[in-house]
Amino acid sequence: MELSDVFEQIPFARLLGMDLHEAADGHAEGSLPLTAELSSNPNRMVAHGGVPYALADTVGGAAVVSAAGTVAPTIDMRIDYLAPATGEELHAVADVVRVGNSVATVDIEVTDGSGTAIATARGVYKTGGGEGDTPWLHEEDRDLLDD
Repeated sequence: MELSDVFEQIPFARLLGMDLHEAADGHAEGSLPLTAELSSNPNRMVAHGGVPYALADTVGGAAVVSAAGTVAPTIDMRIDYLAPATGEELHAVADVVRVGNSVATVDIEVTDGSGTAIATARGVYKTGGGEGDTPWLHEEDRDLLDD
């Protein structure tokens, strides 16, 4: 199973309508359509701040998993919002900066459909110390990452 298929099975990502286009060798790209339900304004589309954050976190996590080969829960995420997201879709590009024995760092850029920079983020993800069953990965889930 491709890593993008695994991430598209995540219930939260499916709820928001995220699409992971690419995830390999510490690089990932994904998108998310902006719908009225994701707006912070009842009269017009202005995406709630949690929307670009969720996309950045998910695509950043995919980049780390593609580099580390294991589930990588988020430890910390810093996001700087640069412009309101008012278009029809958000895009995120993530690149791993470093993968260590216990943590990985990734940089993420979020843009709208016209290429306007919406946010930049840096995420830190756990890459080690989770042997055995964890809340993120049980024995029955291990085959998802083995392919």
